Amino acid sequence: MDYDIRAINDKVREESAFVENVFKELEKVIIGQRYMLERMFIGLLCNGHILLEGVPGLAKTLSVKTLSQIIKTRFQRIQFTPDLLPADLIGTMIYNQKDGSFVPKKGPIFTNIVMADEINRAPAKVQSALLEAMQERQVTIGDKTYPLENPFLVLATQNPIEQEGTYPLPEAQVDRFMLKICLTYPSKKEERQILDRMVSGDEIPVSQVVSPEDIIRSRAVVNEIYIDDKIKDYIIDIVFATREPQKFGLDLGGLIEYGASPRATIYITRAVKAHAFLRRRGYVTPEDVKSIGMDILRHRVIITYEAEAENINSEHIIQQIFDKIEVP
Repeated sequence: MDYDIRAINDKVREESAFVENVFKELEKVIIGQRYMLERMFIGLLCNGHILLEGVPGLAKTLSVKTLSQIIKTRFQRIQFTPDLLPADLIGTMIYNQKDGSFVPKKGPIFTNIVMADEINRAPAKVQSALLEAMQERQVTIGDKTYPLENPFLVLATQNPIEQEGTYPLPEAQVDRFMLKICLTYPSKKEERQILDRMVSGDEIPVSQVVSPEDIIRSRAVVNEIYIDDKIKDYIIDIVFATREPQKFGLDLGGLIEYGASPRATIYITRAVKAHAFLRRRGYVTPEDVKSIGMDILRHRVIITYEAEAENINSEHIIQQIFDKIEVP
């Protein structure tokens, strides 16, 4: 087994060589936000969608657009509004007068990277149309189903401070997002760098340093990364502690309405491998679990009204779980 781990380690170091170039190009445009950029790349490596939550002006759209330019992929930004229709997203059938037939006109979702801006402003019908694309990687127009390109990634944004005229995402749809990333303001030093770099308004060119084929090949390498049985049990304990906290000695009675689903277990396991890949390691450590676990669990642990009344959010609860569960 030691020999196998060394072999995987060497393979990961070789295949992850392009990662440094990707972040160099991203940081030509994006100042700070390393946490967000790493999570976006983890989503890409794991074939998992991402929900970005933050106030306007934190470079969410710019980051997604820059990432798509670096990876030689097609990018579409869709502004979600209350009057948006499913056809505006996935496409529709158009009547052809020449031969009297209906032909499909594909919508903007037929691309590689989709920026669903302010996703909670669109009604349930539009959100449901997006759900099929996210989960099944396919779209149905009329009576025909069309597969989406690979890679296909949805990065959705929502504004946490303005809730008028919004349609909150149902738990079933939020659960489809692998990661939920909560963004914060830059530091004073970073904001000065932003001012110096962006005040001219000139577009900053970036180089295409990786292809979709490189991403698909890297996904296969990520799947090979070694994860010990003790770390697998550690992940299971964390997820089960969100459902049955009393069995793990946690006094969280009345604070958790619903714990994390089995999808959380799968996503944590995939994400920790991708996190190790970014660190150019062929094996997973407990620190990988602690680093990425919050982003996968924060939108899957549903708190009660009692917790809300006490100003306790899901992050406080998850942090208590991480502090309590014994690290292997």
